[in-house]
Amino acid sequence: MRASDTERERIAELLREAVAEGRLDMDEFDQRLETAYKARTHGELEPLVQDLPAPGSAVAPVGSTAPAPLRGSAANWPARIGGTATSKGAFALWGGFNRKGRWTVGRMFTAFAMWGGGEIDLREANFEDRETVIRCITIMGGIHVTAPPELNVEVRGIGIMGGFGEGPNEEGEPAPDAPRVRITGFALMGGVGVDRKRTKAERRRLKEAREAELEARRRSGLEGPRDGFRKEL
Repeated sequence: MRASDTERERIAELLREAVAEGRLDMDEFDQRLETAYKARTHGELEPLVQDLPAPGSAVAPVGSTAPAPLRGSAANWPARIGGTATSKGAFALWGGFNRKGRWTVGRMFTAFAMWGGGEIDLREANFEDRETVIRCITIMGGIHVTAPPELNVEVRGIGIMGGFGEGPNEEGEPAPDAPRVRITGFALMGGVGVDRKRTKAERRRLKEAREAELEARRRSGLEGPRDGFRKEL
């Protein structure tokens, strides 16, 4: 069966997601992407994604009309929910704390900083439960929370002679299978900030994927990327 432009673009989206998650290296991505844009039939498209998991399934169906969700996060959310918490709280007095890298967030996590500061990085974290509450309390201090754009985050806090709110956010949509994190608490003469951004490694992979797609389109004689792709990256 002949492949449509929509189906070729769907395969390209799945390949972009795979390289962002580290399932493909840039050489593999480049080769498959060029083949996808040159493909004329389903038979040419299907082998390009047979060994890649589609969101929510084991195989990426070529003929589906539903668009593949673009998730920049290198997260396999279902695999990152459950297990024993490695940390349920953090404390800083005239000093600092940090929780980052690979760690498991307790379903109820309490952070306190007085005349000090702390960093909570959720971008590579696992979660004890699908529903997580992070309570941030700071007095003349500061706490900074960093979350990936695809994490479901709700910020509810009070600032008294201080601030409690969200900072710069990278573009991205919360994933339906991601944990839900509610950040609450108060800041007295201090601040609690929540940013949504990707890791440097992930941004680098996405940039390389964008450059590879531009080159693949050029070699295939196609025009530059569509506006939607520019916005998504």
